[in-house]
Amino acid sequence: MQNIFVACNTLKDEVMLVVEDLKVDAPIIWIDSGLHDFPEKLNKAIQEQINRIANVENIILLFGVCGNSLLGLHSSNARMIFPKVDDCIALFLGSNERKQTLDKKAPSYYFTKGYLENESNIWSEYNYCIDKYGLKKAKKIYKRMLHNYKEIKVIDTEAYEPKEIIERTSNIANEFELSHKVVEGSLRLIYKAFNEEWDEDFAIIDAGDQIVYKDLIIKQ
Repeated sequence: MQNIFVACNTLKDEVMLVVEDLKVDAPIIWIDSGLHDFPEKLNKAIQEQINRIANVENIILLFGVCGNSLLGLHSSNARMIFPKVDDCIALFLGSNERKQTLDKKAPSYYFTKGYLENESNIWSEYNYCIDKYGLKKAKKIYKRMLHNYKEIKVIDTEAYEPKEIIERTSNIANEFELSHKVVEGSLRLIYKAFNEEWDEDFAIIDAGDQIVYKDLIIKQ
């Protein structure tokens, strides 16, 4: 076997769209998206899967840097390859640069269907805060947390119909007194990953080496 993919479950809709489009037959191991809030646990979960992998040339990690959760990962018998992006949002948008451009116009909190339904996100955390502290205090906390944000953005990755989640994301925007917008996504990095186009957009770690800080530095 040449390639195996280890991917965040938040990306499942988008990854499966690319797989079906390219008619790829490479195996994919899915990692629980809820671990993003706990980089050390996410790191441990990915490493445990890597340790189980044998007889492959390349392990492609479909994650962003995500709080240095990739730091220290290693494989003794396969290369590790991952996209040079800060987080999964940049993967949905096609690059860090695109995310930065959008945020310069209006600092935003982003949703996709997978992120809304599978990931611990601002809405699930807000509701937890309401249950714990009550609505009045929760509103005060989140008004302070989100004071620099201007919009809720839904990323149309073409892996789902935005109308499936727009009612919910619009309600979230209204609750936080933010604007609401749908923006075009891009799966170019996911396509490149499956097409083995591992160029300057990707980090490549040789077998026997581990991911170190310099591998995680994203040029701005």
